Amino acid sequence: MRHGCNRSRHGEFLAVLCFLWLVNSSVGWTQQVEPNPAAPKPSGMLKARPVGNLENWSSPSLANSELVPEPPLLAETDDNPQFTRELLQVKWRQGDPIDLYVIRPKGVAKPPAVLYLYSYPSEADVFRSDAYCVNVTKNGFAAVGFVSALTGHRYTNRPMKQWFVSELQEALGSSAHDVQMILNYLATRDDLDMSRIGMFGVGSGGTITILAAAADPRIKTIDVIDPWGDWPDWIAKSSLIPEVERANYLKPDFLKKVAPLDPVAWLPQLTSQHVRLQQVLDDSVTPKVVQQRIKAAAPRTAQRVSFHTTRQFTDAESGDRLLRWLKDQVQPGSPLQPAAHNPQNSGVGGEVTQSDRIDSDHISSNHIDSNHDEKSDND
Repeated sequence: MRHGCNRSRHGEFLAVLCFLWLVNSSVGWTQQVEPNPAAPKPSGMLKARPVGNLENWSSPSLANSELVPEPPLLAETDDNPQFTRELLQVKWRQGDPIDLYVIRPKGVAKPPAVLYLYSYPSEADVFRSDAYCVNVTKNGFAAVGFVSALTGHRYTNRPMKQWFVSELQEALGSSAHDVQMILNYLATRDDLDMSRIGMFGVGSGGTITILAAAADPRIKTIDVIDPWGDWPDWIAKSSLIPEVERANYLKPDFLKKVAPLDPVAWLPQLTSQHVRLQQVLDDSVTPKVVQQRIKAAAPRTAQRVSFHTTRQFTDAESGDRLLRWLKDQVQPGSPLQPAAHNPQNSGVGGEVTQSDRIDSDHISSNHIDSNHDEKSDND
């Protein structure tokens, strides 16, 4: 069974995100381990060692891992009137090359950069959209896009029973390391402002964003949408997991392995970064009890925004509005301060709940059978 096709509500939400950016073309368009304040230096970037790398998936930090990158390979360059887009292949593990998109705005010598990581099972196709690239580079920002481990082109040479959730420790741990290795590479280019780095993550990409920000202080701002986490409850109730497999992931040994990679443990440590947490309350992939615990774990300086429906989210965040907050925080001189309390809500300060003005007006794909896994594609 290929679990990359088990999309249900999760796939719907990813599709809505892509649709949101692609159709708005007027603007152009997922315990305590010490963080690593001294990330590996870029000086070792040119020494390649393709085999024998040591990697500790139980920690988001690179401190106990030894990943030595090969020289990056430039696959293609696209020159657009508003941006340039490079597709590179970077590699620091045997058999796991990563397609990395570096998209730079025209006329800006050293722009700030935002890393984009969408949720499993997203592909990298969105980064090839010219309209998307115009939007993410708007106002002088560079964009860096890639996919997480065991996702898209990175799901190779695996038995079908292995997928992102069955190998959750590897998928999260190695992807958090990838973020830091990508930042190491970006620091060697000298055409980006490495003092102004943000990261945008959705779903599992949001989880990885939180882990990477806890491990690497170069990430100054994060904006995450419905990150996965609170693993015992997420595994027990998420619609993404096939019922026939759920019991395997609730076993103590499995939960013990992923416990050090729970964003509920890491979010409270993000007190020096700008953090925005957005949650769509009808998303069955991240159950409500999980959303509540992740929200409670967010630091008091975090901005928290809730949407009752996916439709509300798309209405509120259409065009470039989705990225406006993140870009504003990455700008120089943006002070970190406690999130303002909204007196119209009874929740914790900083939470804003969008009014349910579209209460029952869901897009038609909400009715996709959540048990559909498209087994026929892989039998």
